[in-house]
Amino acid sequence: MFEQHGIPAVSIVTEPFRRTCAAMARSRGLPDFRFLDMPHPIANLAEEMLQRRAEAIAPQVVELLLRGQG
Repeated sequence: MFEQHGIPAVSIVTEPFRRTCAAMARSRGLPDFRFLDMPHPIANLAEEMLQRRAEAIAPQVVELLLRGQG
């Protein structure tokens, strides 16, 4: 929804939810919406491991935000 209002956004999903995310984007009129994958699962990770995963994906988040979706 942010993207539809001109606000850069990035969605991060784990692999099992990739298809659902793509379907939701299409249903919202954003068939080319890009999102990032993070290894699954994350719910049971210790805070330190989740922090490491976030730090690893951060450069890609910044890149997408600067480039925009369109």
